[in-house]
Amino acid sequence: MTEKTDDPIFTKSFWIEKWQQGTEGEGNDTLKVGKGFSTPGYWDRAAQSYDKNENELLSRKAEKTVKLFKTVHGPLEGCTVLDIGCGTGFLARHLALQGCLVTGLDFSGKMIERAKQDLPGNLENRVEFHTMDWNLIDLEKSGWTGGFDIVIAFMSPAVSTPGPFFKMIQASKKTCAIRGWAEKRKHVILDNLWEIIMGKPLKDKPRNFLYKINLLFSMGCFPEITFDRVQWEEPVPVKEELNSQLSFFKTVSDKPQKELERIIRDHLSRISENGTITREHKGITGTALWQKARDRGIRKQPT
Repeated sequence: MTEKTDDPIFTKSFWIEKWQQGTEGEGNDTLKVGKGFSTPGYWDRAAQSYDKNENELLSRKAEKTVKLFKTVHGPLEGCTVLDIGCGTGFLARHLALQGCLVTGLDFSGKMIERAKQDLPGNLENRVEFHTMDWNLIDLEKSGWTGGFDIVIAFMSPAVSTPGPFFKMIQASKKTCAIRGWAEKRKHVILDNLWEIIMGKPLKDKPRNFLYKINLLFSMGCFPEITFDRVQWEEPVPVKEELNSQLSFFKTVSDKPQKELERIIRDHLSRISENGTITREHKGITGTALWQKARDRGIRKQPT
């Protein structure tokens, strides 16, 4: 379908191109950072302590999120939901409590193990979890084209590029929802290690959420959008943080693994107390829910 407008800012092609260009360019480390956080190995390491901090769980805004789903989608009882990048299943459980039938996917086997372990017995008939990579799923072969009432991708690297994002929309009958960082989050340990290992300050400009919002506007979708300021700290053993940072920097750095391990261990030793370091998480997340625009060529988008 040919887009006709005097102003290219109102076209899908304009925002697809901007999104594709947004992680590239001199002085922008976003593409490398995204790759570092987009491996099963990283999230397998993270699964050990993920969603175990009370303030972290509060930052998920479960009650507010469920209320937003009801406002945009309507009654949730009996709705089929696909949760892409479900992690430990926190959101899947809350939606199941509302009567939804949830399919949760994550490419991290350890996250899925946690999700299954944390699933209460009374929800077992409403939730199923699978270790699957969203980017490798064929919607037609799986029968998932338009297969779910609601499709969700919250804080998920699986939909960090246009193709998988459109694929997410294709899997939905009616409603979609995304959540992501709306600004660069504070990550002191990563920032310091990046400067030591990469030899320059980290210049990360995460704009994926903002590109998605503008792309939706250009397609005639007008999502309900909320922003939340989140902040929590968590103490973790040095060994756990070492393994986590090593998984990240093995992807973004050309240094040999032994050298990386030495650099990371030395830095963590300097900032640790009694074998423990404190992770600080701080930033603003954005959440958007919308109903699919019919007859706007969504299914014709390139993947």
